[in-house]
Amino acid sequence: MRERALRRQCRRLLRELDIRPPLDVRELCRRLAERRGRDIRLVSYPIGTPGPFGLWFMTDTTDFIYYQQATTPPHQDHIVLHEIGHIIADHPCDEAVADDEALTPEIPAGGRVLRRTCYDTKYEREAELIATIILEWASVLNVTHHPSEPSDALERMRSSLANHKGWL
Repeated sequence: MRERALRRQCRRLLRELDIRPPLDVRELCRRLAERRGRDIRLVSYPIGTPGPFGLWFMTDTTDFIYYQQATTPPHQDHIVLHEIGHIIADHPCDEAVADDEALTPEIPAGGRVLRRTCYDTKYEREAELIATIILEWASVLNVTHHPSEPSDALERMRSSLANHKGWL
């Protein structure tokens, strides 16, 4: 998918999910799971290095996102958003889980996993672009967001004046 179309698709989805600043990756996952009718479970895990920072594992009812435990919280958010990018773009998973029990001992047998270690494929570049689009939005709007409890009138005015920002 071209970058411009992908940006439009991301903005539309995030508007539909009613995600507002400041960005909460776990809330984004919760709302996306609700919309898709499939649980998304985030699992902090000490993934061995060298190797992937994260992976997306799919069962019949649940998407598991494993992310590197031994890194900073902002990097963990980026890893999760990258894996969410695969879900948003509806990328296919590998046919079967690899026999790497050191990496994924808690994953039940019989599922499919998406685990890549480089960005040389179309799917990886697309997932990384989706993560970047979301993080760009968050970096701009998190700075301009005022977390005080506004009145309904003030919120309507702020929303209408801020239409040029965010997901539009």
